[in-house]
Amino acid sequence: MSRVNPFADPNEAPAFAAKPKPTQSPVPTINVDQIAQDPGFPSRQARKTPEIAAKRPRRTYTTGRNQQINFKATPATIERFCRIADEKKLPLCETLELALDALERLPR
Repeated sequence: MSRVNPFADPNEAPAFAAKPKPTQSPVPTINVDQIAQDPGFPSRQARKTPEIAAKRPRRTYTTGRNQQINFKATPATIERFCRIADEKKLPLCETLELALDALERLPR
């Protein structure tokens, strides 16, 4: 078997020619699923979202704020923060601003 010229025109080189797609799957899908379940292979289905994220309503506010801040927090902290914002009917950014204002008023 000879080597393929890497500088050859891809349209003319047989090694680079597009291979025809198979018209039929070599193994029916039902058989593949059964074969995977028998030895206990885990499913690749997406995990369900946590209930906390599913319960929160979508927030849409036009505030003029155009900068983003990202930080990690525990699920309990995020739930607490969102609960406070929902109770006060405030956007998350305004809730953060009020919390920062309150922290600045505390004596050192």
